Amino acid sequence: MSPIPVAQTIASLMPRARQELAELVAFRSVADFSQFPRSESEGAANWVADSLRAEGFQDVALLDTPDGTQSVYGYLPGPEGAPTVLLYAHYDVQPPLDDAAWISPAFELTERNGRWYGRGAADCKGGFIMHLLALRALKADGGVPVGVKVIVEGSEEQGTGGLQQYAEAHPELLAADTIVIGDAGNFRLGLPTVTATLRGMTLVKIKIDTLAGNLHSGMFGGVAPDALAALIRVLDSLRAEDGSTTVDGLASDAVWEGLQYPEAEFRTDAKVLDGVGLIGEGTIADRLWARPAVTVLGIDCPPVVGATPSVHASAGALISLRVPPGVDTAEAIKLLEAHLVAHTPWQARLELEVVGQGQPFQADTSSPAYASMAAAMEVAYPGQEMQVSGMGGSIPLCNTLTSLYPQAEMLLIGLSEPEAQIHAVNESVSPEELERLAVAEALFLVNYARSKSV
Repeated sequence: MSPIPVAQTIASLMPRARQELAELVAFRSVADFSQFPRSESEGAANWVADSLRAEGFQDVALLDTPDGTQSVYGYLPGPEGAPTVLLYAHYDVQPPLDDAAWISPAFELTERNGRWYGRGAADCKGGFIMHLLALRALKADGGVPVGVKVIVEGSEEQGTGGLQQYAEAHPELLAADTIVIGDAGNFRLGLPTVTATLRGMTLVKIKIDTLAGNLHSGMFGGVAPDALAALIRVLDSLRAEDGSTTVDGLASDAVWEGLQYPEAEFRTDAKVLDGVGLIGEGTIADRLWARPAVTVLGIDCPPVVGATPSVHASAGALISLRVPPGVDTAEAIKLLEAHLVAHTPWQARLELEVVGQGQPFQADTSSPAYASMAAAMEVAYPGQEMQVSGMGGSIPLCNTLTSLYPQAEMLLIGLSEPEAQIHAVNESVSPEELERLAVAEALFLVNYARSKSV
């Protein structure tokens, strides 16, 4: 099979891809049903299922996962004796954050300066469209040479583990020779990249209580223990003076060997304000891909507007801890909990609740699937060699699949390059990147089928 017809077919399909992505982005499929209607996520799930049926997939099903969301599954049989490839994406998205900060509506795909803007355009509704483009191109040029399973998750952004639990209860469902996770991205726009490592994560809610009720700060302040002040001390204990994450007993000195991330490029990608320093020590790659990172995601306390002169009885926070490869998340949680208890001042009462967790991931980059992808990416990105990078984010499903199918090869690719600004306002996708990665995925499936037939 020549790469030229595949590339030409995908180029011709791009207007259709834009329309389909617009339809999918329009669903406000945030899997937090206290913020967004369940019907929005269900609508997106049905849209994905209908798309698979239209492409001839069999056994298409909406899987009711234990966390109350739906994942979408379908199977496309391949030639007799051909290997099976599992393609993954997720249709749920992060909340839009500040609607007023979006230049165009978050759930309305809008073209601007050569990019398509909208929540989920890159992470990861665009990943599902990428899979469709690759499969359609192969069908138009002689057929898909492998068996294909597709799984599209409905709660990846929430970290609630619904699909992981479902897969563990139905281990035969997602079994495959190779798994392509379409939820990562190129290190730089136009630089073909596979992601070899992911940090794990945990989300921990904490609540500190010190008093039966708020007190007048003039009459009681200076003696009565302030829960908000106690919370501030606890949160501050999680960072060293230079901003490095410090959890008692958790190593934070690992070194990343391989592709490096220049500081100037990181400052630009992260939009760090002029004159503001970066946190931590070591290379950027060390800090992003090889070491733990704590983030305070939210604090429950009175806002400035309407605040009263009170000593506060209660305060709370949601803490995220990213766990580097080589560290067991369960052990990291124990260390984090022990640290929080040890650093809570004044014998204040501390409540802890783990609300999400996932293990870190490290791929075997010496597998035949990586060779097949490298050859495909060199064609899709002329003049560029495939790079291997880490990613600071987490995809808990990867470790579940690795545990269930230890012989399966796993590759992580996707549309989330730095300019995409995933999880932030004004998320976008490069249509050129979508097109090139769809070409790469199609050629990978051809290369991989050939490698297994030798």
